[in-house]
Amino acid sequence: MTPRLRFPEFREAGEWEEKTLEEVGEVLMCKRIFSEETNDKEGVPFYKIGTLGGNPDAYISKKLFEEYKSKYKYPRKGEILITCSGTVGKCLTYNGEEAYYQDSNIVWIDNPSLEIKNELLFYMLSNVNWGKLNSTTITRIYGSDLRNLTIVFPKSPIEQQKIAATLSSLDDLIAAQSEKIKALQAHKKGLMQQLFPAEGEMVPRVRFKEFEGAGEWEESNLGENTIKVGSGITPRGGDKTYKKEGRPFVRSQNVGWGYLILENIAFIDETTHSTFSSTEIEPGDILLNITGASIGRCAIADTRIKGGNVNQHVCIIRPKKELSPLFLNQYLLSDNGQKQIDDFQAGGNRQGLNFAQIRSLSIPLPPKLDEQQKIATCLSSLDDLIAAQREKLEALKAHKKGLMQQLFPNPNEA
Repeated sequence: MTPRLRFPEFREAGEWEEKTLEEVGEVLMCKRIFSEETNDKEGVPFYKIGTLGGNPDAYISKKLFEEYKSKYKYPRKGEILITCSGTVGKCLTYNGEEAYYQDSNIVWIDNPSLEIKNELLFYMLSNVNWGKLNSTTITRIYGSDLRNLTIVFPKSPIEQQKIAATLSSLDDLIAAQSEKIKALQAHKKGLMQQLFPAEGEMVPRVRFKEFEGAGEWEESNLGENTIKVGSGITPRGGDKTYKKEGRPFVRSQNVGWGYLILENIAFIDETTHSTFSSTEIEPGDILLNITGASIGRCAIADTRIKGGNVNQHVCIIRPKKELSPLFLNQYLLSDNGQKQIDDFQAGGNRQGLNFAQIRSLSIPLPPKLDEQQKIATCLSSLDDLIAAQREKLEALKAHKKGLMQQLFPNPNEA
């Protein structure tokens, strides 16, 4: 019961100790709060599963908070909150600020003896594979799951602290990298607002020097500038028809905000592809999500998905040679492009776009193709920089995951 990777000063410190979580602490939850006891304006923040770690779902009065806190056990600063329903196993350290948490769906570990330091316990619980623990895909963790959970930990508080500090420093790097990406995305958004004409205007606020005085942009619609607007269908049999290799089959989850997400790309065989010839992807096609929560996301098809197909949730937009695909993709991602997509959604529900609506999208075009390409190149270079920073972020996350596998013993291996 020792980890594969151990700090030098602890290599002779002996095996780690094994206990259940119930032997270490107590699994507790807040008293139930009813909807009529909450409000959406003021008081103590009230968090449900989906809002844990973000903005509160509602508020409860300070008086009610103090009443419940005096009668029932309540988390102390540093103790770990765990979501037990929906996205199970999400952990957060209680920061000591006044807040109330949804009963039974968000629990915490009362750890008075600190036999395992809370800082280390947080990482141990974050590293639990709940699906494997329950041998099936789960949507809920029960109290018995937590109480009977096996915890393996070093006896030395100093070793515990050192492991936690190492992982915490990685978390700081990951957070800093995430902020860097957000800053670049905000910079790009601001630049797009300058490089594309504002609503009701026909000249952008910022123009490259060689195009100053080149005249107003022209208002056009997407249908006039494309040779194809259309989507595909899902093969009969759904997921059962997907293969491990063959023709790439692009679904809405494969289209991000300006980039392709191909880690979970599906494939179809040649026989199925032959029935979808009208939806074959060509490099330079713009792929636009037209249904569901991801409506409006778009990306340019590249050689990785050349010759593949799309399903009914993704629209292929193939521009004429007079319209730069990079320019069109960037405009669709801009505030003006997204606003037009939003305006087609009744009540703002973002339910779906039809082909007539897509063809009617208004596209402002500079008088020269060179200016389109210059704007597209400028914004695409920022996309490349953001993508590179995103890769660094994923590398840091993968490094942390691998390090945790080394720093914690695996009871199953033992």
